[in-house]
Amino acid sequence: MANSASGMAVSDECKLKFLELKAKRNFRFIVFKIEEKIQQVKVERLGQPGESYDDLTASLPDDDCRYAVFDFDFITDENCQKSKIFFISWSPDTSRVRNKMLYASSKDRFKRELDGIQVELQATDPSEMSIDIIKGRAL
Repeated sequence: MANSASGMAVSDECKLKFLELKAKRNFRFIVFKIEEKIQQVKVERLGQPGESYDDLTASLPDDDCRYAVFDFDFITDENCQKSKIFFISWSPDTSRVRNKMLYASSKDRFKRELDGIQVELQATDPSEMSIDIIKGRAL
């Protein structure tokens, strides 16, 4: 197992569920949580295809950090249907400093395990990850 300096181990479920989101579009989003006791990143919640971005934001805690991936569908100015996979690093100001450090130090290693992320977003407050910001970053 990795120590906290080099990032947490990533459960196989994280990689498998991400592949399902990317290739099969089985999920709209995935929320990941670091389980500190076992030094591993785990899947906390799977958003079904019919769920929305609001469902994702509602599932992020107000006072703790999380990682999330979101499959965003949009229409370009040329009227083309596209989708982009967002990686969101959620680190609210109200979370414990230790947790913020843990998530920050593990982020790059975790992201490398998820091949196919197209846009990264870091947020400390819901206003920093509004749907308008998502749309703006996608285009």
